[in-house]
Amino acid sequence: MILRTLQVGMIQTNCYIVGCEQTRQGAVIDPGGHPERILRAVQDAGLTIRYVLNTHCHFDHMAANADIVAATGAPLAIHPAERPLLDSRGGAAWFGVPITPSPPPDLELTEGQILEVGTLRLQVLHTPGHSPGSVTFYLPDEGVAFDGDVLFAMGVGRTDLPGGDWDTLMRSIGEVLFSLPDETVLYPGHGPQTTVGQEKRFNPWLL
Repeated sequence: MILRTLQVGMIQTNCYIVGCEQTRQGAVIDPGGHPERILRAVQDAGLTIRYVLNTHCHFDHMAANADIVAATGAPLAIHPAERPLLDSRGGAAWFGVPITPSPPPDLELTEGQILEVGTLRLQVLHTPGHSPGSVTFYLPDEGVAFDGDVLFAMGVGRTDLPGGDWDTLMRSIGEVLFSLPDETVLYPGHGPQTTVGQEKRFNPWLL
């Protein structure tokens, strides 16, 4: 698996570029800003982008959707519960941030759906709580998961924005993410990578 991590946008959100070494197909997960840097990383990796994916649609995860979709021609995929947030420019107005509107989604994600990117298989896990349509992209064969703002290294996603709910977030973590193997590497929307087992044992918000 090819994996590139970039910190983009004003909040330094993690944007992930995932690719198949055999076919050179790839996906961009959470293009939250700096589209020129994302596209340069895609080019440097020699990838053809198959999907543009949003774990959720807060502005810091989708601000560059329009540019990346336009440049690659790849379909945009989100969970349908995120459509109102996408259409409102990711809540950017809450923070006084101007962003380019995202195009509408080409694909609605559903629980258990498999997205094929070359030989990679990304399984969609619905993990709401931070926002109603937050999803995690799980690659069981690679032992990795991209979980957006659900669970961080020693932290959890905020639930004080519209659509957030603490009890729902705790269920998503406890019943979905913590059902993955302990050695699964989590790549969150902010901060460093971690593992399921590490967060089970040491995350102060979950003890």
